[in-house]
Amino acid sequence: MQVNTGFEKELTCEHLEFLPRLAEDIVEFAGDNRIWLFEGEMGAGKTTLIKAVCDVFQVEDNVSSPTFSIVNEYLNNSGETFYHFDFYRLKDEKEAMDIGCDEYFESGNICFIEWPSRISSILPSNFCQIEIISDQNGKRIIKLKKHEGSI
Repeated sequence: MQVNTGFEKELTCEHLEFLPRLAEDIVEFAGDNRIWLFEGEMGAGKTTLIKAVCDVFQVEDNVSSPTFSIVNEYLNNSGETFYHFDFYRLKDEKEAMDIGCDEYFESGNICFIEWPSRISSILPSNFCQIEIISDQNGKRIIKLKKHEGSI
């Protein structure tokens, strides 16, 4: 099921087998956005969804959660670079600045960001927000929203 209202869209994923098509829909929705924020509770499937999105981009590297490294870098078969951040373990935004996150964000490469609320005041103003909501039956509701301008 899809609900689309301009800069917002809602998708439903009832089974993992539908994940590749869902990832294609998300890539299409995001368009030229370079900053992708993935929000959802622990275990909602943020990293799993990022893996599926990376498959759409034909990323050749192993996609895994950068929980301990904070950032992973991936390449696809066209030589494009993708950055995957997990800010869950950060104590404060200064830690993100210390790793040069602003340089990554301004690189022009796609940045997938898990736990963006931990660095909300230093996020770029243009981004695609992907919120994952899971229900007790394992179904996922994916809410997509494009943000342009100030947060």
